[in-house]
Amino acid sequence: MAEAMRLDKRNRAQANRVQAEQKAQYLAFNLGGEAFAMEIRSIKEVIQYGTLTEVPLMPEFIRGVINLRGAVVPVIDLSVRFNRPPTEVARRTCVVILEVPCQGDVVELGVIVDHVSEVLDIGPSEIEPAPAFGSSLRSDFIAGVGKVGGKFVIILDVAHVLSIDEMAALAAGTGGEGPAA
Repeated sequence: MAEAMRLDKRNRAQANRVQAEQKAQYLAFNLGGEAFAMEIRSIKEVIQYGTLTEVPLMPEFIRGVINLRGAVVPVIDLSVRFNRPPTEVARRTCVVILEVPCQGDVVELGVIVDHVSEVLDIGPSEIEPAPAFGSSLRSDFIAGVGKVGGKFVIILDVAHVLSIDEMAALAAGTGGEGPAA
């Protein structure tokens, strides 16, 4: 009986280690010459950049809206959200459609990226914490820095980058900026 309990404990400990080392999947993309990634669980689909309807009096980071199978989806220019120049639309420019939690509900948002590169499997041991200084991004936008094939990819914290409350506050002109980088 005691032997069975020890084996069961050992199996659970091994299962916990395996689960902790399980790699999560991230969608890698380029923006302004830098490599970024977002956890794939929040991504609904990737579509080619197409017709976009501009909406007057919107904040600069909201590029417009698209019709996604009858639903109106706002499209965020991620580059402008990072206080950089607007994304120049090119042949490989695409819109990543995400499902972002908002007050107990889920909202669909699109983000413009230069191009999507691949889906990466990154384990927890391959992710370093966000740098405390030296990044041009706000530190709360960065979930970590992934080490993939000898290169680094900045893993974005979608909940902070696309915070509906913060973007609404910015649109209303009441600020809403998080902590400085």
